[in-house]
Amino acid sequence: MKARAAAIEVADLYKTYTTADSKIPALDGVSFRIDPGEFVSVLGPSGCGKTTVLRIVAGLTAKTSGVVEVDGVPVTGPQRKIGLVFQVPALMQWRTALQNVLLPAEILGLDRAGSRMRARELLNLVGLAEFSSRYPRELSGGMQQRVAIARALAHDPAILLLDEPFSALDMMTRNQLNIELLRIWSERRKSSLLITHSIPEAIFLSDRIVVLGPRPARILDVVPVPLPRPREPSVRLSLDFLRIVDRIGRLVGLEYV
Repeated sequence: MKARAAAIEVADLYKTYTTADSKIPALDGVSFRIDPGEFVSVLGPSGCGKTTVLRIVAGLTAKTSGVVEVDGVPVTGPQRKIGLVFQVPALMQWRTALQNVLLPAEILGLDRAGSRMRARELLNLVGLAEFSSRYPRELSGGMQQRVAIARALAHDPAILLLDEPFSALDMMTRNQLNIELLRIWSERRKSSLLITHSIPEAIFLSDRIVVLGPRPARILDVVPVPLPRPREPSVRLSLDFLRIVDRIGRLVGLEYV
């Protein structure tokens, strides 16, 4: 019986950026896979190439060499089966929250009535049902990012890619949105790839964590997170959680008490 294809397969991935007078290596033989329904984080220091990995998987940036597949199919460009959430929500300021969520459905020419119903369901999922008619300027940063998550799910993608979606938020809001994202993932079970530089965030959300070293990025380790699900915020205080924090901290050159 043929094994089911990985949701995301990255093998021996290299990326070099070429400028007018130099070549800048960004990725140096990165390999990992994400199984269907799995939540995996890619973690490493700033500028190490984390976002480059995501952009190549998303089909937004071309690889130099290696294999990148989504559901067993080589990535050659953006795909409908992928939903994207970026660091900045990038909402259209002249559109309401509901209208922003509807944007992918409009671009893809999906059924209007069904898409509108789904958009309302998604706003309810992210806790913004009563704010559907509000414009981005009327929403907090955290609320705008919730709209961006709903928008990424609007066309029911199989895979969700998140590029440091909470890094611009204060710690309290960030922690709250971690809880919300975990709840959403638990309900929808989208195969998910999160880019982050936060060790606690990666542990709280993930099944496994791909730890990258400084640029050009190489994998230092792939760390499993055997914490039981569903996870409550209190898990961050457990000894098992803190042991994983310590393990990853040592990999990236940080010391934890």
